[in-house]
Amino acid sequence: MSQPVNIVSKLPKVGTTIFTVMSALASEKGAVNLGQGFPDFDCDPALVDAVTQAMKTGLNQYPPMAGVPVLREAIANKIRALHGHAYDPTSEITVTAGATQGILTSILCAVHAGDEVIVIEPAYDCYVPAIELAGGIPVFVQMTVTSEGYSVPWDKVAAAVTSKTRLIMVNTPHNPTGSILKKADIDALADIVRNTGILILSDEVYEHMVYDGQSHESLCRHPELSPRTFINSSFGKTYHVTGWKVGFVAAPAALTAEFRKVHQFNVFTVNTPVQYGLTEYMTNPAPYVDLPAFYQHKRDLFREGLKNTRFKLLPSEGTYFQCVEYGAISDLPEAEFSKWLTTEIGVAAIPVSAFYNTPKESGIVRFCFAKKDETLRLALDRLAKL
Repeated sequence: MSQPVNIVSKLPKVGTTIFTVMSALASEKGAVNLGQGFPDFDCDPALVDAVTQAMKTGLNQYPPMAGVPVLREAIANKIRALHGHAYDPTSEITVTAGATQGILTSILCAVHAGDEVIVIEPAYDCYVPAIELAGGIPVFVQMTVTSEGYSVPWDKVAAAVTSKTRLIMVNTPHNPTGSILKKADIDALADIVRNTGILILSDEVYEHMVYDGQSHESLCRHPELSPRTFINSSFGKTYHVTGWKVGFVAAPAALTAEFRKVHQFNVFTVNTPVQYGLTEYMTNPAPYVDLPAFYQHKRDLFREGLKNTRFKLLPSEGTYFQCVEYGAISDLPEAEFSKWLTTEIGVAAIPVSAFYNTPKESGIVRFCFAKKDETLRLALDRLAKL
């Protein structure tokens, strides 16, 4: 008899994600899915036309490993115009197969077995598995949450630093909380890493979704932080094409050289015609310059409608997510409340507890408002029962 095949999992704690669970339940119950974070509307037809034209003109073979030069130049020009930081497109910009691949590759190239990585919770679910695959040790610091929203307790981040700390992960605008890092936060982070060899991974995929006239404080703006930071971003989020899975990482040359050593062996390179199509589309800055107003309209529509419910709204300063407290409605745990809301009210949400290594019950769920106005109104009609 043949021996049974056995494999020891490198990620034994990973199961089906909450996003998959809630989307499946929403589909089964016919609920409005405000759980998983993707638009239910199409991208600009001009972007599709640009990619189609690239395909038709024969741009369908392997591009350079780091990305087509004209796209890297366009990315560098955009960053310089918005943030005043000059990245060399040849040695400091790499096109990735989405931000998740960029995050994984950043961690794999920087973190060695036994290194500690500080993770600020709640945190997006790809962070910790990537650290564990690299042999790193995640060290968790929880954000403070009050009626005024979420904030990073930088004193606790500083206290978590040890001689083994290799990397600190930050996310602004922040998923799932909708908070943003402000200049004082960036300065506090700089104080922590000054005179150390600690690197930073900054997840900035929602960089163009910051509201109420506030600015996105990219870490590349800070002269002390930019030399030690991997900036990760996403065309999918910016241009409403999450399924295309194209993003980029900007980092100083020394970090990029190590990043590309891993990048060339875990993905090598990224879809050629999409890269050329994005380059053509980026000649017009209006789609990303106007994005804050586009999503602020949806945020305001959704928040105004939620005032007719017993939810308590937390601030949504960025991203396309709205967190709400539901204590006046139910005392169920967050995951159970999310399932109840999906099944009985017909609107799917995500429990914020799912974004913690050890689930933390705060009585808060997250809605996604990256939806057509009519989708949001339908959800609000149903939520008005609460």
